[in-house]
Amino acid sequence: MMSDWVLPEEILAEAPSHTPLPHELADLELLLYGAYAPLRGFMGEAEARSVTRTGLLPDGTAWPVPVTLDVPVATARRLDDPDPKRRVLRITDPEGAPVAAVECHSLDALGPDMVRVGGPVRRIADAAHGVFTGLRATPEQARTTYTKPRVLALVADKPLHRPQLAQLARAAHNLAAHVLVMIPTGDETNGDRDLRLPTAALVRSVLAAKDRLPTATVLTVPLSKRGDRLRDGLLTAKVAAAYGATHLMTGPDGLGGGDGVRSMVPRELAYDTRDGQWRPIEDIEPPFRRIALSEAEIADMLDRGFGLPEWHTPPSVAQELRKARPPRRQRGLVLFFTGLSGSGKSTISRGVHESLLEDGTRTVSLFDGDVVRRLLSSGLGFSREDRSVNIRRIGFVAAEVARHGGIGVAAPIAPYEADRAEARRMAEAAGADFVLVHVSTPLEVCESRDRKGLYAKARSGQIPEFTGISDPYETPPDAELTIDTTDMTVGEAVEQVLEFLSEGGWLEPIGLRLA
Repeated sequence: MMSDWVLPEEILAEAPSHTPLPHELADLELLLYGAYAPLRGFMGEAEARSVTRTGLLPDGTAWPVPVTLDVPVATARRLDDPDPKRRVLRITDPEGAPVAAVECHSLDALGPDMVRVGGPVRRIADAAHGVFTGLRATPEQARTTYTKPRVLALVADKPLHRPQLAQLARAAHNLAAHVLVMIPTGDETNGDRDLRLPTAALVRSVLAAKDRLPTATVLTVPLSKRGDRLRDGLLTAKVAAAYGATHLMTGPDGLGGGDGVRSMVPRELAYDTRDGQWRPIEDIEPPFRRIALSEAEIADMLDRGFGLPEWHTPPSVAQELRKARPPRRQRGLVLFFTGLSGSGKSTISRGVHESLLEDGTRTVSLFDGDVVRRLLSSGLGFSREDRSVNIRRIGFVAAEVARHGGIGVAAPIAPYEADRAEARRMAEAAGADFVLVHVSTPLEVCESRDRKGLYAKARSGQIPEFTGISDPYETPPDAELTIDTTDMTVGEAVEQVLEFLSEGGWLEPIGLRLA
């Protein structure tokens, strides 16, 4: 439960405010709901370190992941008050409305820019934010809906196809349990790399299968993943237990049980073509057995515009997936070129842009580095921080173009992996695809093409923090396409990009486009 400390209104009015990152806001919501019991607030650095190293809080209580809140140094300075009653941080939602307060028991520097704030939280207003907040409920509210003593929880981080629905129905029947479906909404996207869906699309696809569920309570729960499957599974079990679950359906590896919740590993089912039923795979003779489609197979069918077979996916679920993931030739795309100055990326991107305009089958917008600097990012300098802001602005606008079905072509230097990853994240959160083209032309070739004399000025010290000379270029480990223009004409490079887009399904095949 929350702290019972009393917060005078005048202290709250004078308190500094801070809008946390999305995963921190998700944690805050679960803290306020009591779903993170016995936690009452954010961990200080000592607690977080203990949890990371041992999986235990300092008092010996098991807890799988750090639950922390980090604020800028400037904000933390205003919290360093000799009166402990005034060490209060006002938490605001993305629209700036106050939703909670933190009584700051600890302030731990994480480096020159950020400070970790630890202490109990207090509700000011409803902290629910994001999509489908009408499906939120506290653990106490959820428990009032259960019709049986046993409760089988499922974290629906992927759409529910017929095999998953059959597994859930079998398990609920065998346990004589009420079903609790928890749809995680703490992250912007859900699913694996083959079939990642914006969270709103995931919720719609799960709701589309609601009439095929056994007696169930369906909730959105602001769970977010930390990237460690074991710890994420343990955290899920704690939240499920807080919501009253007695059993938790897990994957084949069984991760996710514990904390008083029994793990239920479903049997692998297959489709029996003789009577159209899903049953244990070993109970069906091979000639009559259809294996469930993989996520990669489902993604490929959607990408190519094929309908999902009704034997595998309910039509209502298939409809939501088609809306969320239309064929690639209709889907938004961020085509993101990166490379050193002089590598040829801007020239290639302009050629691709012009070819797409001439073709006329796709809406396309070009965000070249120099043009963006004059318009979108006017006023920014060339420090590392400003260059990162520039890339993220480009990524945001390109993702918005792609959100509405267009192709956003961007061609900045983008030397830092973190910025490119953020651009990819924004595109995926918009329900679009992201193709990274690394123009890998070597430095010596780029320098020999230096018409503006920038490399010479950088080597003489006239231009500080110049990528490739005095500042690093982090080679992309995840580029979908790599082009070296050392011995390649612009036309050849442009055609290579267009061929990649055609083969990937984002454009009509070249022969059809030229016919």
